[in-house]
Amino acid sequence: MRVLMLRRDELTASFIIEGISAAMANTFRRIILAEVPTMAIDDVIIYENSSALHDEILALRLGLIPIKTDLKFYNPPEKCDCKSDLGCPKCRVIFTLDVEAKKGVRTVYSGDLIPDDPKIVPVSDKIPIVKLATGQRIRLEAYAKIGRGKDHAKWQPVSACTYRYKPMIKIDESRCDACGKCVEYCPKKVLAKEDNRIVIAREMDCVLCNDCIRVCKVKPPPITVSWDPNVFIFYIESVGSLPVDTIVFEALKIYEEKFMEFMDLVERVL
Repeated sequence: MRVLMLRRDELTASFIIEGISAAMANTFRRIILAEVPTMAIDDVIIYENSSALHDEILALRLGLIPIKTDLKFYNPPEKCDCKSDLGCPKCRVIFTLDVEAKKGVRTVYSGDLIPDDPKIVPVSDKIPIVKLATGQRIRLEAYAKIGRGKDHAKWQPVSACTYRYKPMIKIDESRCDACGKCVEYCPKKVLAKEDNRIVIAREMDCVLCNDCIRVCKVKPPPITVSWDPNVFIFYIESVGSLPVDTIVFEALKIYEEKFMEFMDLVERVL
C-alpha cells in the first residue's frame, strides 16, 4: 500500500491510496462516517423557552452544532467509570445558555453557549439557533458527550468523505485529427488543444463520463478512458470537530482494532 497526498489543510484532504481493493476503500470510508468518535450535545435540560421553537426542535438544533473534540481527555460514556446518564467531568461537557431579547429581535448564536471547559467550544460562534422577539427568553443546560455517527448523524466527523477510481486516459495521436470536439465537450476540462494536437491537461479531474469518446468523429475513437481498480482518490472534509489528520489516523486505528478482533475470532474457531 502507498499513500500520496495531493492537498491538505486543517479541514480538508485529498490523497491517493494505491494497492487496495474497492472493498477496503469502502470499509475505510464507512469507518470514518460511522465509527470515528466526536463530541456533540445529546441531553438538554430546558428551564425556560418562550421562543417560537418547540423544545424538541431547539434541542435538535443544539445537537447538530459541531463541537471541537478532545479525544485524549474525554472518555466515551460506555467506557467511563461514572456510569451516569448525564455523565461526569471525564466524559461530558456542560454548556449553559441564558439569552433574553430585551429590546427588539435578537438572534441566538452558537457563540452564546458557555462551556464549562473553554477548550470544548462550537467550531463557529456564528451558527444561528433561534430568533427571539422582544421579551422572549431561553435558559437551558446542554450536555455534550462523545458518540459515533452510526448512532446519530450529529456525531459524524465529516461533511464529505468520498473516493473514486484514479482515471487513466490515453490518446492515439496517429489517428487523432485534433478537431477539438473532445476538448469542447469535456465537463472537467481534462483535455486541451496545443499546437494542433490534443493533450491531457488534468487527468486526475476526469470523472469517467466518456463524453470525449461519444463526441469523437473518428471511429473507433483514438481516446480511451479507463481506471486502475487498485488505486483510489479520496476526498475528506471535516466539519471542524476534529482536524482531518486526526480523523484519518483514528479511522486507521479503528480499522486495525477491528481486523485484530476478527483474526482473533477466526483463530478461536480454527
